[in-house]
Amino acid sequence: MAKQYGPTDIKESALDLIGNTPLIALDRIWSGPGRILAKCEFMNPGASIKDRSSLSMIKRALNSGQLKPNGPIVEVTSGNQGCGLAVVSAVLGHPLTLTMSAGNSPQRASMMRALGANVVLAPQVEGKPGNVTLADVTQAENLGLKLVEDTGAYYVNQFNNDDNSKAHEEATGPEIWRQTGGRIDAFLATVGTAGTFAGVSRYLKKQNKDIVCVVVEPAGAEVIKGDPVTKPLHLLQGSGYGKVPQLFKFDTMDSTLGVSDEEAVHYKELLGSKEGLYLGYTSGANVAAAVKLLQSGKLPKDAWVVTLLNDSGLKYPADV
Repeated sequence: MAKQYGPTDIKESALDLIGNTPLIALDRIWSGPGRILAKCEFMNPGASIKDRSSLSMIKRALNSGQLKPNGPIVEVTSGNQGCGLAVVSAVLGHPLTLTMSAGNSPQRASMMRALGANVVLAPQVEGKPGNVTLADVTQAENLGLKLVEDTGAYYVNQFNNDDNSKAHEEATGPEIWRQTGGRIDAFLATVGTAGTFAGVSRYLKKQNKDIVCVVVEPAGAEVIKGDPVTKPLHLLQGSGYGKVPQLFKFDTMDSTLGVSDEEAVHYKELLGSKEGLYLGYTSGANVAAAVKLLQSGKLPKDAWVVTLLNDSGLKYPADV
């Protein structure tokens, strides 16, 4: 007699681990009134929200023929997109070369290399370790474009790739809507490429135009707000580069909030000590902004505010 087995639940690859992240209530940091709910994007296999856009951009490039099966890929990154692309490239069999500023955290370079990527570091021209400016990113971009020219590799171009924001309009936004049962008063997010904010806010506004969508910016680098840049060096790696990103659209933004380095560090530490979550600085900034919004009195007292826990604290040096 053949053995009888129960149902199985086996994932075929790391790509099946991307997305469908839990939504957690941060009730220990903010006990009310209102509630802060956060998407656990650090639980993606590349330990950040960028896994979502990495999978979207590569799959769509393959489907359109821009990228050939097993063809080489080049991208410029601050680290998280590179880690996501390295996960996807490892599974799908693409040689991947990533250029990154030497000022971005070495932990990210180590992770990308461990996932099989070739990592080329561009020297810093303006910032310092842990503080990367637009000029530093431009240096890494020039290096990446030269590699594309020399090799003919597919250039992902995350800052100008619409498939970046589509990942969040088609998946992240619907997940948030489903997990809250449609009860969401506000959404907040830091902005790097703007793919996440653009995609999620676009989806949420289609469900309910009254959902308040707020951009979180580093204090002193609030260009989306319209202020001049007075502090190009800040701790929020991967965001606040000092110019409005190509993918950003003002029509789904209701307002902005600035967060200082000190506030980002404070809430990063609270996420660890009160919620048991070891996360990066943009996660701290998102939570700091959520607290500010709830304290502002601009929302109903019982408001549910959703934000993102973007990446793991393991991607940063212990001291900055």
